[in-house]
Amino acid sequence: MRILVTATASYTPPRGGATRSNLAWLNRLAARGHECRIVCGPPGEGAPFPCDESISVLAVADPARRVQALRKEIREFQPDRVLVSSEDLGHALLREARHAAEGTVVYLAHTPQFFPFGPASWNPDPQAAEMVALAAGVVAIGGHMADYIERELGRRAAVIHPPIYGPGPFPNLACFEHGLVAMINPCAVKGISIFLGVAARLPQIEFGATPGWGATGEDLRALERLPNVRILGNPRGIDEMLRETRILLMPSLWYEGFGLIVMEAMLRGIPVVASDSGGLREAKAGTGFLIPVRAIERYEPVFDEHDMPRPVTPENDPGPWVEAVVRLLSERAVYERESAASRAAAHEFAAGVDPDALERYLASLGASAPAAGGIESPTMESLSPDKRALLLRRLRRRKMAR
Repeated sequence: MRILVTATASYTPPRGGATRSNLAWLNRLAARGHECRIVCGPPGEGAPFPCDESISVLAVADPARRVQALRKEIREFQPDRVLVSSEDLGHALLREARHAAEGTVVYLAHTPQFFPFGPASWNPDPQAAEMVALAAGVVAIGGHMADYIERELGRRAAVIHPPIYGPGPFPNLACFEHGLVAMINPCAVKGISIFLGVAARLPQIEFGATPGWGATGEDLRALERLPNVRILGNPRGIDEMLRETRILLMPSLWYEGFGLIVMEAMLRGIPVVASDSGGLREAKAGTGFLIPVRAIERYEPVFDEHDMPRPVTPENDPGPWVEAVVRLLSERAVYERESAASRAAAHEFAAGVDPDALERYLASLGASAPAAGGIESPTMESLSPDKRALLLRRLRRRKMAR
């Protein structure tokens, strides 16, 4: 197959779980002999991630030229499948893919804030939502997100976990005696307010923060004001990032699609204290230290230096987070029990990830074939005209209800 992926995010290097997931899929597809290309946003800062040398990456900074580049690639490459990742806030790439390659579009549903539908959407767009509903395929990276898509769009997505974790073995990096209480991508939507509150109340404990795509200058200055917080540089890999970590905090205040870093930390035996937001419960896989939060419900029409809308951040008591950190770091038995449970649950999960599930799913489109994992997920092309019309009526009723 000829496969083209498009998104506004950087892929050189990737920034965030969505782009790392897509590269993991493409690396596997390229290794299996498929020809893969990417049209994406400009390079940025981030941790390196291996990219198969056969994969062509066209990085375009200007949004209008990026759409033009996508059009040109579709015309010249003639892809069998165009995978539009949800990192397309204005939905321009989705529109162009649908226009230039109708019948080949597969929507990779990673980040609900970027979807054109649903209560978490930053930019709801009924026309773009209809394009997702009528796409040849829709892929979600977890069961929670597939349920969200079905509830809000009326379309069932195929659940396919990206082969991002690798084959192992995974080192056990848990260490009760020393290390950092760490956070990845400290920013408003990821819960930097809680992280700062915990660090301020526990001055005797050393904290670490690795900036990501959402961290602003204001966020970094707030971290620098606390003497027990270290700002960490971009690591060469996930093991380097987690090697100094005793506990990972993920106090996310927005609706999470899954939380790949949670599973990556747990694979290495590191206890994770996470908010009970969106797909994080699924990522925690039944382990402990899941804390309810007051989530972000609205955003101001003001954009930060990363062109992200400024959230109205509700107040959250850092007390439960402080208690969780103190308990884990003061009771060895609690720490070791949570570490072992996390490692076992994550290994069981990773062992069930099928690296070739996306390949089979893409090959099945247009036929009444079971989706990845044996779950029936009919493609739009396989629906009868009556069923297509029914889906459209359901979608339009949802629009009118809002």
